[in-house]
Amino acid sequence: MNLMYKVAVIGDKDSVLCFKALGVDVYTAVDGEDAKNLVDKLAEENTGIIFITEAFAEKIQTTIDKYREKMTPAIILIPSNKGSLGIGMADINKSVEKAVGANILN
Repeated sequence: MNLMYKVAVIGDKDSVLCFKALGVDVYTAVDGEDAKNLVDKLAEENTGIIFITEAFAEKIQTTIDKYREKMTPAIILIPSNKGSLGIGMADINKSVEKAVGANILN
């Protein structure tokens, strides 16, 4: 069986619209509750990777944590068009430290 996963991005319209040109499924959220519902919906729909802006990820940390231990979807934090909050890089550092036992990126 050949299983194809989808790639999606969630965020405010100005931050995620450019992803449409790359063939990524684009979802705009208006608030944290909307973002949470989108993540849950996409996780059920065979989405392999969900990119989400840091601003929305910050509002739904519990939901993101729920999927951390699962193989899919991989949830990757990206900066919005207003810039980075730094939590995406902190998240990567935490994942690397968990995987190799030390933070090798600093």
